[in-house]
Amino acid sequence: MTADTFLARHADGWHQAWAGLGARPPAALLPQLCAAYAEPQRHYHTLQHLDECLTLLAEHRGRAAHPHEVALALWFHDAVYDVHAADNEARSADWARDALQAAGVAAAEAGRVHALVMATCHGRPQPATPADADTRLLLDIDLAILGAPAGRYAEYERQIRAEYAHVPAAVFEPRRRQLMAGFLARTPLYRTAALRAQREAQARLNLAGVLR
Repeated sequence: MTADTFLARHADGWHQAWAGLGARPPAALLPQLCAAYAEPQRHYHTLQHLDECLTLLAEHRGRAAHPHEVALALWFHDAVYDVHAADNEARSADWARDALQAAGVAAAEAGRVHALVMATCHGRPQPATPADADTRLLLDIDLAILGAPAGRYAEYERQIRAEYAHVPAAVFEPRRRQLMAGFLARTPLYRTAALRAQREAQARLNLAGVLR
């Protein structure tokens, strides 16, 4: 997906999310984010993924308590992506919080966006069902790819492998299987009823296929 196509779909939503928090982003911030998602080391964590997330949010935004905060958390959730680093979520969350506060957003709102981005760190232990609706919705949107149609899911697996092309198969494949087995073991996988109805059955088919 080109930046022009992406912006034609989502630039209005970007400005609406900021306006919903009573702020205006600096003009340079949106191009900076688009450039980050277009970095050459990315194959899955790209504007395509961000487009899919924002499109799902538009469909389900009525289920969010603070939809503008969820939107901006999605915009920033993969803003920093270095496959050799372990602090991508923290750096992305800090970028979001700092940008919001610099634009005059209240500390409480900026803090909630920071916490939402941090929640997308799937490699760390998390409660089976996060307490607040916004976190549950954001996590389900971020993981919606697991329940994508088979063709898109296969593309996703290829994209992830390309991002980790530097990792030998003997190391990558067991770790990938362990991660996918962890998702498959969740009951339920999706924490919101709407996403569960839409994606759960296909996600279990996709994950079982990877494990086979």
